[in-house]
Amino acid sequence: MKLKKLKEQLVLAHLHGDGDINIKGIHTDSRQVSPGDLFICLRGFTVDGHNFASRAVAQGAVAIVAEERLDVDAPQLIVPDTRRAMAVLSSYFFGNPTERIKLIGVTGTNGKTTTTHLIHHILTAWGKKAGLIGTIHMRLGERTVDMKNTTPEAVDLQRYFHEMEAAGADYAVMEVSSHALDMGRVRGCRYRTAIFTNLTQDHLDYHGTMERYREAKGLLFSQLGNGYSPDKPVYAVLNADDNASEYFAKRTAAQVITYGIDQRADVRAKNIIINGRETSFDVETFCGNIRLTLQLVGKFSVYNALAAITCCLLEGVPLGIIKSGLEGIAGVDGRFERVDAGQRFTVLVDYAHTPDSLENVLKTITEFAQGRVFCVVGCGGDRDRAKRPLMAQIAVKYSDVTVLTSDNPRSEEPESILNDMVTGLKNVDPARYTVIADRREAIGFAIQQAASDDVVLIAGKGHETYQEIKGTRYDFDDRKVAHDALITRKRKGMKE
Repeated sequence: MKLKKLKEQLVLAHLHGDGDINIKGIHTDSRQVSPGDLFICLRGFTVDGHNFASRAVAQGAVAIVAEERLDVDAPQLIVPDTRRAMAVLSSYFFGNPTERIKLIGVTGTNGKTTTTHLIHHILTAWGKKAGLIGTIHMRLGERTVDMKNTTPEAVDLQRYFHEMEAAGADYAVMEVSSHALDMGRVRGCRYRTAIFTNLTQDHLDYHGTMERYREAKGLLFSQLGNGYSPDKPVYAVLNADDNASEYFAKRTAAQVITYGIDQRADVRAKNIIINGRETSFDVETFCGNIRLTLQLVGKFSVYNALAAITCCLLEGVPLGIIKSGLEGIAGVDGRFERVDAGQRFTVLVDYAHTPDSLENVLKTITEFAQGRVFCVVGCGGDRDRAKRPLMAQIAVKYSDVTVLTSDNPRSEEPESILNDMVTGLKNVDPARYTVIADRREAIGFAIQQAASDDVVLIAGKGHETYQEIKGTRYDFDDRKVAHDALITRKRKGMKE
């Protein structure tokens, strides 16, 4: 595609250099640039892409998009805002794929990953080809790509959608983070359905207040559009039991369909029965009623299933296929995932990294635990400090034994993060909790202490296979570390 053709898509763009040069690809990371690519300079929190334009040209970039003239030997498109320009250019370059693929977006503090996986699984069971983008990976058929962010940059998103369309995908299901909405990563995406799970405290290091956090989430619903085309209907699927849903409903022109448990809703769960292995409940919908028995545990799993059911009913999926699809799911990586080495107690790994998600998981465990409850938990560095004491308070409240440890400390010292957590335990008997900074040692400690019928929850990292310390990522998978600790315990001949 000619550079001048891309320039035509931007009203406020000035071309300096040859507009007839051919563009083969678009990148925002100079390390990924190949000969013939267009490099877009983005200003980030820690780095400025303008400083890497020379490197991009050396890598083979044939043109640059920037907010100021740069001293590089390549044609340049100068624009007021490279992020906004990136969204327009990326969508156009890749052929506006979401005009044809049916795009489903899920936003909320907790439950995004599980909900997208449930929807993806149901659509696949229905015989549709669907792509998946989220915290764990981008997936299309057998191909998977690890994700750096929950929601990729606009260039990568449009590239993935283009690949999905080329592979014959009918749908794309994706997690939509508040950061992505606030930073404009999903501009240019035409959503068919936007789903809201819940809103609880998280990311206040970025948004500052819960009100601004809510406003960022609201962008997904306000960007659904204002028209009612019969060929391209749009839906807002909202959690009736979360107060923020009223805010989102007022900010969208889309048809609003609700799901819930406690409040009246268009899709509602009743007669819920939860044990340590499964969750059963009745579902009343606008298309009929069913009884489900999921291999997923907890009330939060019911909410995730309801969101997926509502979305798929809007697509016309029969209730029977929804039922068989959901009941056939064994679980999602790092979400209430069991680690089993033949021990007589339960070890669970979960991504719970917010006060609300940790409380939900621990409440669920207390409902079926026959022995003691152990909780191994930490908080990430360079993130919302206000939630650290809250996480510690919740862990101690719902656990018999709490082990505070390191998560992903990033640039912070683990001890400093742990000190922040302990400030929430001023009135708690020190015998109720133990502080072990080394996460491997902390997991081993809990597993060594556990006995028959106990439950050990390892919270915070879930599916992650690394630990980030001082800018370096080290191999660290809670599931593998826990399994190794169980094997070590067996070798020592410890009784249960």
